[in-house]
Amino acid sequence: MAAERILIVEDESAIAEFLRTILEREGFAAEIVRDGDLVLARVDAFDPALILLDLMLPGRDGLQLCQAIRQRSVYIPIIMLTAKDEDVDKVVGLEIGADDYITKPFKTRELLARIRAVLRLANHDTKNGTRRLVFGELEINLDGHTVKLEGQEISLTPKEFDLLALLASNPGRVFGRDMLLERVWGYDFEGETRTVDVHIQRLRSHIEPDPHEPRHLVTVRNFGYKFER
Repeated sequence: MAAERILIVEDESAIAEFLRTILEREGFAAEIVRDGDLVLARVDAFDPALILLDLMLPGRDGLQLCQAIRQRSVYIPIIMLTAKDEDVDKVVGLEIGADDYITKPFKTRELLARIRAVLRLANHDTKNGTRRLVFGELEINLDGHTVKLEGQEISLTPKEFDLLALLASNPGRVFGRDMLLERVWGYDFEGETRTVDVHIQRLRSHIEPDPHEPRHLVTVRNFGYKFER
């Protein structure tokens, strides 16, 4: 079985080499990119299972790269590495598509645990060639457009599925209602943002044990929604 590939985007040589050493020791295949302007080409060539993305880089910075990668694919997990500890940097990173973040200096055990957790969420069923997202008892088959809870298939409308798939493919990322309308219903949709709220309520009734205290589909007050692991 081929080793899962991790792309390390880090300009500090000591940190980059340390990351490559611990990842290869754990059985991953790791490659380093130190310049932000070279990252997208390496993503295409290396086809990583996960990207460790430093925030501060020469050339394009981590936030710009995160946005660019997400425009190409919502499926490559991204963990942002940052020396900053301000909440605003963490929030912005998650809003633009990062799956998780870790602040330097970090403990090796914590980093590896986060990498494995994010990779589990991006689980691919290679036997059937289908992409699946698994969150405990909730399983979302992105190719088959099916959702199962505790092994039982749930009947969703196409828009309900598209909304759930978008949110679940970007766990932790906050989506505004206008953004959800644009991504799920299309640019020309002329309805009000209340439509998003109604669909979220319906999804909660399908997948949440207690729709009034949701564990997955969480409201971000005065903004929109996010999917929690």
